[in-house]
Amino acid sequence: QIHLAQSGGGLVQPGGSLRLSCAYSGFTGGYYVVGWWRQAPGKEREGVLCITSTYGVTYYEDSVKDRFTVSRDNAENTVYLQMNSLKPDDTGVYYCAAGCPGADSDLIPAEYWGQGTQVTVSS
Repeated sequence: QIHLAQSGGGLVQPGGSLRLSCAYSGFTGGYYVVGWWRQAPGKEREGVLCITSTYGVTYYEDSVKDRFTVSRDNAENTVYLQMNSLKPDDTGVYYCAAGCPGADSDLIPAEYWGQGTQVTVSS
């Protein structure tokens, strides 16, 4: 029942901006939890941030806390990741999932992940 579908991403120059979307379904009772990860080429997946109905927004990567913001559109059941002042090191595949980054990330079922979207920051 839980399903997430991503859109956005693309190629931008350093200093540019992108907004990623994660449309979700299957949450009940007003509960939601949507986390964001990214994986750079040849690197391990790293947690970026998470937004939940219980605890609000939590950042897991200090390098993005002043540049990335997350918001939720209640009517559209969509979480948006607004990425500003993008740097080449931000390049990678970005994923959303019905869970938060942390030690238990590997327990998130495969079907609870979005398909991922490529973000490339290059001049």
